[in-house]
Amino acid sequence: MLKRIFSLLLLPAVAIGIAHAAPQERELKIGFVPGPYIDEFKLGVQPELEKKGYKIRFYEFTTGLEANSAVFKGDIDANVMQHTVFLDSYNERNKTDLVGIVQVPTPPMGLYSKKHKDLNNLKKGFTVAVPNDPVNLQRALWILQRLGWIRIRENKPVDVTELDVVENKAGLKLVPLENAQGPRALDDADFAAVQGNFAIFAKLKLSDAFALEEMKPPYINVVAVKKTRQSETYARDLAEAYRSENFQKAIRGDRFYDGFTLPDYFAAAGKRN
Repeated sequence: MLKRIFSLLLLPAVAIGIAHAAPQERELKIGFVPGPYIDEFKLGVQPELEKKGYKIRFYEFTTGLEANSAVFKGDIDANVMQHTVFLDSYNERNKTDLVGIVQVPTPPMGLYSKKHKDLNNLKKGFTVAVPNDPVNLQRALWILQRLGWIRIRENKPVDVTELDVVENKAGLKLVPLENAQGPRALDDADFAAVQGNFAIFAKLKLSDAFALEEMKPPYINVVAVKKTRQSETYARDLAEAYRSENFQKAIRGDRFYDGFTLPDYFAAAGKRN
């Protein structure tokens, strides 16, 4: 009889042990700015992380500066909205230590217009809105140079200004604006060089751009975390979710991502046709 009672007393302890063995839900705070990155995250990354017991909380910021500050202060765990050149420049200027842990599918910067249907017979003095931060200004100038409109001197991205235009064959006028204002500038300027994420957010189609940048790896966007946390489990799981086969299939199976530059971990790296 005593032996039987002892066995029954063990049951709650065993049950408690089983309960403790169950995976614990972990909260993961991810920041974004306007653009396609939150959608591609929900499409193929979030399901992978939820399988591992993560609960995702999304935070949307108006600017990348706010998103980076939130990561550095520990208000969020990571953000998805910037390329490595911008990230390095931000770190240098703000004495921070954010690092990219994995690249993400990224729409290239493009040249758009609401006033022109082609690039012929442009009158001298036509206006082109461009980003006013040096890093993205250089990308815009590269597009204009490829069109043969201008010639620029080679310079470090963090030092580029309008003065680096050494030849202006088309007689265009540059109008520097805050990066996110590019789509709105199309109501006034003849053309606007619009960063890919802001173009997508404004419902501009990559296929409607007169020209798209030839995107180089440093300009492919990354998931950024604080350097001291890059080896933590959540950061490894986050990078693994992006590199997963399911994420790749989700992106390749959605025609919305046509024209995006794909990271080299995709089975066939580069732009989709």
